[in-house]
Amino acid sequence: MCVSGMMNGSTIEYILESTGIRPTGWMSIGFGSRMSGSPMVILWSNSDGSITLSQRESKGHSMPTVVASPPRMATLSTDLSIASGTQQKFAFSVQTTSSNQQTLIWAYGTGNPGTPDIAAEIEAHQAFGTFTLNLNKADANMTLLYNPALGASRSDPPLVVAHATLCTIGFLLLLPAGALLARYVRTFSAVWYKGHWIFQFALAGPITIVGIVLGAMSVGTANLSHFYDVHQKLGYGLLALYIAQCALGAFIHWVKPKNRRGRPPQNYVHAVLGLATIGISFYQVRTGYATEWMNVTGRTLDGVNIFWWIWIFLLPAAYAIGLAFLPKQWRQERANSRKLADPRESSIDLSNLSLTTPGDSSGTSPNHSALAL
Repeated sequence: MCVSGMMNGSTIEYILESTGIRPTGWMSIGFGSRMSGSPMVILWSNSDGSITLSQRESKGHSMPTVVASPPRMATLSTDLSIASGTQQKFAFSVQTTSSNQQTLIWAYGTGNPGTPDIAAEIEAHQAFGTFTLNLNKADANMTLLYNPALGASRSDPPLVVAHATLCTIGFLLLLPAGALLARYVRTFSAVWYKGHWIFQFALAGPITIVGIVLGAMSVGTANLSHFYDVHQKLGYGLLALYIAQCALGAFIHWVKPKNRRGRPPQNYVHAVLGLATIGISFYQVRTGYATEWMNVTGRTLDGVNIFWWIWIFLLPAAYAIGLAFLPKQWRQERANSRKLADPRESSIDLSNLSLTTPGDSSGTSPNHSALAL
């Protein structure tokens, strides 16, 4: 699919042309940067040689519906259109805007609606995305948007790629690594906590925050709202949850209840919140590559989807296996509690000798759960 735009006095002439590689069901462009809320012009040919022009909008990633009074009325340019053959061409004009730099969305489908009715049901698009058209150029400004034989012609947006990469590494690799380290190592070594906070805070923190900032920058570059859809809203909520979880972990580590036997309630809260953060991260990453990436590029990420499904099964399984160490952990904690309560008590696990001095925060304590419940 190719698109051209040219100034013609007080109107802009747009031409949508098929590459001829696949059947032309319908072609469209929209005035905006994403499907939801952008006024669209959808065109298709009919068996009698006519062309239907349908102006629609969508409230989400669903079939657009007809708008009776669109912001700008589009007029079909029959003399510039070709309704038959393998390389159909649809042309229309709309009123100009104050900007000659047009941010547009595009889409095409191979299924023809089969009726000239402007409200006809249309099949889902085969590909779609966004692009920018510079109307200041003197030529027709023909832009190849999608060639089914070659794939999308545009390079992947670097801010979006960096955002997705960093957030995936931080939320789905580093945070789970820190949780698994605590789950497996805490009963064998007193240095588990150091490795835990390095993964959870020192490494995951900068990477995820930079990734989220890059995501916000990509949204700002597209002149969109920062709380537009589920992925954006959940992303900021996930960041707040991560910060709260880190703060709670620091509180548990540095503020020790006095004269208390057993595990304090905040330790259980910390463990549950940690696991919830990782679980929500899985859903968030999926909305990113399955919805946001499709909105931006018009393509799917099959390899990422395979990795996501493998990891969502392997990670819980690995954590569940680590729960086999809970009885040993509880025995060590009970022994340590007795030792702290009575200095004459000598029944203490040798792997936790670092805890025999009250106030020592380097080892495994009943007052610190750190995602390892």
